[in-house]
Amino acid sequence: MYFRYTGVRVRNLQRSLRFYTKVMGMKAHLEGKMWHGGVWVELKSPNSSQRLELNYYPPGTKYYEKFKTGSEMDHLAFWVKDVDKRYAQLLKKGAKKGIAPFAQGKYRFAFVKDPDGIWIELIGRGKRPS
Repeated sequence: MYFRYTGVRVRNLQRSLRFYTKVMGMKAHLEGKMWHGGVWVELKSPNSSQRLELNYYPPGTKYYEKFKTGSEMDHLAFWVKDVDKRYAQLLKKGAKKGIAPFAQGKYRFAFVKDPDGIWIELIGRGKRPS
């Protein structure tokens, strides 16, 4: 398992994109829509492999919440060889249940929570269950 990126929750996606691209010099690398209606944009700095994912959850979507100080940290993401296996191992070791493994496109995802409730995302090309 290796650390992949940091995801932060933003209140205004366009404003945040302007800041991270114009002020911080990052470049938008990937973007997409989440199954529950949220939107994400992955940014990269020119000389770094670390990525930053901006996550916007519009009002009325499943993970929308009124912004409060401290809710900026959205999730940490880790690349794993087998999402299903690692998800089960982490639950057994004491991680809190999040979202069971699911497929989206050619990747598999799952989420667990750390002791403070921060989401830990598992990403991989793991096999799909039979």
